[in-house]
Amino acid sequence: MSLTRRAFVGTSLAAAAAAGGLAAGGTQPWYRRCLRWGQTNITERDPVRYDIAWWRGYWKETQVQGVIINAGGIVAYYPSRNPLHYRAAFLGGRDLFGELREAARQEGLAVLARMDSNRATEEFFKAHPGWFARDASGNPYRAGDRYVSCIHGPYYEEYIPELLREIAERYKPDGFTDNSWSGLGRGSICYCENCERRFRERTGRPVPRKADWDDPVYREWILWNYARRIEIWELNNRVTRAAGGPDCLWVGMNGGSMSGQARSFRDFKAICERTEIILLDHQRRSDSGTFAENSEAGKRIHGILGWDKLIPESMPMYHLAGDPFRLSAKPPAEARMWMLAAFAGGIQPWWHHVGAYHEDRRAYRTAPPVMKWHRANEEFLVNREPVASVGVVWSQRNLDFYGREQPERLVEMPYHGMTQALVRARIPYVAVHADHIERDSARLAALVLPNLAAMSEEQCAAVRRFVARGGSVVATGVTSLYTEMGDRRSDFALADLFRVRAAGTSLTAGGAPERRWAAASAHTYLRLSPELRARVYGPKAGDEPAPQGARHPVLAGFDETDILPFGGLLEKLEVMSGGMVPLTFIPEFPVFPPETAWMREPKTDIAALVLSTHTSGGRVAYLPADIDRRYALMNLPDHGNLLANLVRWAAGDAIPLRVEGPGLIDCHLYRQPGRMILHLVNLTSAGTWRAPAEELIPVGPHRVSVRLADGVKGDSVRLLASEALIAAAVRDGWCSFEVRSITDHEVAVIG
Repeated sequence: MSLTRRAFVGTSLAAAAAAGGLAAGGTQPWYRRCLRWGQTNITERDPVRYDIAWWRGYWKETQVQGVIINAGGIVAYYPSRNPLHYRAAFLGGRDLFGELREAARQEGLAVLARMDSNRATEEFFKAHPGWFARDASGNPYRAGDRYVSCIHGPYYEEYIPELLREIAERYKPDGFTDNSWSGLGRGSICYCENCERRFRERTGRPVPRKADWDDPVYREWILWNYARRIEIWELNNRVTRAAGGPDCLWVGMNGGSMSGQARSFRDFKAICERTEIILLDHQRRSDSGTFAENSEAGKRIHGILGWDKLIPESMPMYHLAGDPFRLSAKPPAEARMWMLAAFAGGIQPWWHHVGAYHEDRRAYRTAPPVMKWHRANEEFLVNREPVASVGVVWSQRNLDFYGREQPERLVEMPYHGMTQALVRARIPYVAVHADHIERDSARLAALVLPNLAAMSEEQCAAVRRFVARGGSVVATGVTSLYTEMGDRRSDFALADLFRVRAAGTSLTAGGAPERRWAAASAHTYLRLSPELRARVYGPKAGDEPAPQGARHPVLAGFDETDILPFGGLLEKLEVMSGGMVPLTFIPEFPVFPPETAWMREPKTDIAALVLSTHTSGGRVAYLPADIDRRYALMNLPDHGNLLANLVRWAAGDAIPLRVEGPGLIDCHLYRQPGRMILHLVNLTSAGTWRAPAEELIPVGPHRVSVRLADGVKGDSVRLLASEALIAAAVRDGWCSFEVRSITDHEVAVIG
């Protein structure tokens, strides 16, 4: 399919221009102008050893514009008038929050009062036993020696608002944040008197006795809890704005993990619709992930928040690989790369220390050079819009009602497997919320739906309209086989696009078949068609089939093999007219002992990939085999190459970037008026697949070609990390140049 340059270069220039006030100066509110933050998470011991003068110097050294200071909640660091507001053990008569607030004001810094509001002391519990969460036996939920409060009761409606008013009126902070604002997670059902009464008032039913996703009452309980968190968000903002002024926002904190947000009943889309800024508590990569996880989180959140708003992220200077060692310095390479990856995804830096005094002084050395680089180049890191032709679609409802008790494996792994394949292939992409397909797809050539099982009728209709306009789709797993509430349909809602029908049987035994994908692994393969081994170097058995025609472009790079490793599971499908099948399933056969490892059924008609081209010119690739999940689990290059091939075929000639050279490079392309900005993040390190990274490994050279957006000449390229101007060539609307070496990252400004 062909698209005009205007269609694929990214979102409109008008949107970028409208954000021009971001970080423009002191006339802007704090949530628009503060790009760099610092936080010393105060411990109860710190009131007797907080060296405020030293930290004021560190604020200056790290170029911060705002600080986050512990105020109250679980522990008070000021003399609260509420007798039940527990004061830090070593606070004495000191007002540490007030002193730090005054020091920050003298430095011209914005101040956020940090709360932690989900639990209280035994004294508090005894005074208000009805305010705390209870299990099915009536026992209070506890976390250590504290009692967990119920989000549906007066603790959140009366007590926390009272503290917010007290702090706002007395200290006039710029805003508030809160680590633990959303109460009990989904794994613990509360049966306190408030929950029982309020849920019955809403539904006429008691609180469900157990988690049962097929029970309409349990589903209603899930939605009821999501709605309550939004009520608390709005209540707290009414309180802080009334007491502290219209810009005194309460902004909580949110995580970067999709499943983590779901388990905490935090509806990211609903929250982003109600806030001017997201404070992101996303401190490290997963055990087997790369730093690209941080870039991806930024793009996903900006996709619903908007690119005209800020996302400061808590970036710990302490060790978090495996078990946290809060008082030991994180290896500099690990901390630095997490920060640089964040910048590439549109996230702003916020260094974070636990405690105001550390015997491991190495922790103080990592942030300053990164923060200074950010300050020197901030104009290129905000007020910009992504340039991409591919959108990867996600949905929190899919996590909840399809993912259920296995959201990571059923939903997150397919998503991250797909995005990791795009990173590895250096294909820029944006994240698209399923409710925003109509809004966001106009500028895209291809949509990717990685196991987007639970889809509403309107979401499916939006995908259908996208294809009718000439757009292309790559869908995997059981996309559209379930309703938005997680009920299995009789057939795929997008069967007409996929050119398949659900056959109703499965290659797995019992239950909802695809749910076994999450844990199962088998000695299975995929067969490529046509088979080519008869003419490829290697021994001959004499029964090799004669090659019949050429292979489809999605199988490029596999010319010397007729099989690919699989290991996953898939449902049997009926392929309809117009569907082409270049991959089929080879069933499981023994792997041990080696003497038995030969194919019992070397060829079937079970489709693992179905390709079609529609009358609009839109291309559709439907991959029922869970290759995206397998790639997240196994990191096999064949899986990543196949996924990238599918996306390239779907996007056609619309991909606006080519980067050739060694290493694992994460590429992010943006535009500003008159220029384009390319981040090249070097993920190649001694800790690429297992944290922490301890050494940075330079790679290069890299030959880069960027399709120029309208209004960009491309006759100059400036490298921000290398601090160099380099030669560039412009031909047929493409700007080409060479980056000789990348140690940790490079940022090219193309003017």
